[in-house]
Amino acid sequence: MTETVRLIAFPGAPNLPIFAARENGFFEDRGIDLELTTTPNSVYQIEKLAAGDFDLAATAFDNIVAYQEGQGAVSLEGDPDLFVFMGATQIELSLVVTPDIASFDGLKGRSLALDALATGFAFVLYRMLENAGLTLDDVTMIPVGATPDRWKSVEDGSHAGTLTIEPFTAMARGKGFGVLESSLETVDHYQGGIFAAKRGWAGENADLLKGFIAAYLDGLAWVLDPANLDPATEILTRNMPAIKPAAASKVMAKVLSPETGLTPLAAINPDGMATVLELRSAYGPAGTDLHDADKYLDLSFYRDALRT
Repeated sequence: MTETVRLIAFPGAPNLPIFAARENGFFEDRGIDLELTTTPNSVYQIEKLAAGDFDLAATAFDNIVAYQEGQGAVSLEGDPDLFVFMGATQIELSLVVTPDIASFDGLKGRSLALDALATGFAFVLYRMLENAGLTLDDVTMIPVGATPDRWKSVEDGSHAGTLTIEPFTAMARGKGFGVLESSLETVDHYQGGIFAAKRGWAGENADLLKGFIAAYLDGLAWVLDPANLDPATEILTRNMPAIKPAAASKVMAKVLSPETGLTPLAAINPDGMATVLELRSAYGPAGTDLHDADKYLDLSFYRDALRT
């Protein structure tokens, strides 16, 4: 007998361990019927998670920080009660731009597409612009949504650029779009993707949460095993048919690299979390000064799952 766990995630190649765990029966082995939904944007994702419409979220670490600090794109009633229970990816964010733009100066007077203006990966883009000598007054930031919609808005010329993850970066390069900068050049460490839940739900469903973590870790280990490269690639392209065969190997290389993709054992990167807090302190609301990443974490469920 299985119990349903409802997960909402951003679309992207980092979902590969979830795809693999489902298709290999790892969730079922742990008594879980996983319902995976992809989100159109971070606002929808966090609102629905906080409301209890979903049990878990695969999201950006900064989203949890923002909403717990009352700095999210929308106001939530009461304490969102959100916490991070496991890592996922370091993530390489690439500033993809239209083919006519050769440098950061070409962005002046143009619009850039974001998921939301002050959560998620927005602050990485702000740091890129600052390092290039631009200010936020030089460009117009437009909230568009998750990566597929942002990439489409750049592809069709509605906006000059956006931050992408794989496979969208490879898709953009394949169509002649440029990359002005990678987040690997912008910051030394960055905690990108994490898994989050409400503390109340986790407390009432501890065994279910630990079962999810164990199944995900099984899927992650399977994906990271070099012997499974071909079947893992097939699972990814079948679940994300927009990835063309010519780009599949490049996408897999990025996803399998601990610097640009999946984190071994889904571990948290303390230096990467410190970077997220530093960026929010620099570009968030005036007076923001964040240093303690532990207030957003509870790794006890993760540690228990590791022991199994």
